[in-house]
Amino acid sequence: MIDRVSSNGQMQYLLSQIMQASAALNKTQAQVASGKVSSDYAGIGSKTAMLEAARSASARADAYQSATQLALTQVDQQDTQLTSISGLADQLRQAITQAVADNDGSTLMTTASGIFDQLKQILNTQDPNGNYIYGGNNDNVPPVSINSISDLTSLSSASDAFANGSVARSVVVADGETVKIGVLASDAGQQLMQTLKSIADFNAGSSGNFGSTLSGAQSDFLTGQIQSATAAGRSVNDLAAANGNAYAQLQDASGRQQSLSTLYKGFTSDLEDVDMGEAITRLNQNQVALQAALQVTSKLSQISLLNYLPNS
Repeated sequence: MIDRVSSNGQMQYLLSQIMQASAALNKTQAQVASGKVSSDYAGIGSKTAMLEAARSASARADAYQSATQLALTQVDQQDTQLTSISGLADQLRQAITQAVADNDGSTLMTTASGIFDQLKQILNTQDPNGNYIYGGNNDNVPPVSINSISDLTSLSSASDAFANGSVARSVVVADGETVKIGVLASDAGQQLMQTLKSIADFNAGSSGNFGSTLSGAQSDFLTGQIQSATAAGRSVNDLAAANGNAYAQLQDASGRQQSLSTLYKGFTSDLEDVDMGEAITRLNQNQVALQAALQVTSKLSQISLLNYLPNS
């Protein structure tokens, strides 16, 4: 074994260098392939806690943003529908005004019945999950519980026509920050429904049955209902304004959520994603280092003391 004694220590050293170079090469190959610093927490080391905190904060911001986007869709829909309800109130006001001006109420109840049907359809709107958006905390049943304008005459008050809950929907947009987004059917439609009930009650009473010619009592009654219909429209407009404020709050929250999500994702990326250019450079360096170690080891294994002894 004369040819191995002097090179044994060098061989052991070079083998350890080969193992180190191979491990470094494997690590950089994995980083380039995955784009990540490491596939496990061991490779992240002391930054693991910060990484998990950033991931958690990013996920929370994304969840808030998802909820906010759904809320924006609902509030936008409510804006359109509240505008429609205000239009129905104005339509009723115009119909009453026209009947008084023409001294002809023959079409008034037909118009009022149509307005009731449209009002009911709007207030019983359901979301994609089948929940009634104007139902508040009782969103699994239709908020308007009667079927026709004639059903109003059997109620003691227009409020009895509503089956919605008492608490409107809200959405959490950030830790400790909630925005009220819901509108209750009774808040949006009760004044208009009360005007419709008053007209239906009068028409069904002893002085009613509006015809082609209005009596003095009928004309006086309808004149009073013009103001009632006007007030109903004004009430809905106030709700629409509040709904618009909620929309603005949600938009602001969405912008903040997006900024936070981007920030947290960037921080997470800084902790777990590799600099690809730097990683490729290290990969090339590690390939060269391993190749060099293998070449030196190969040459050393061929060296023997016999090579340096004089020929006999």
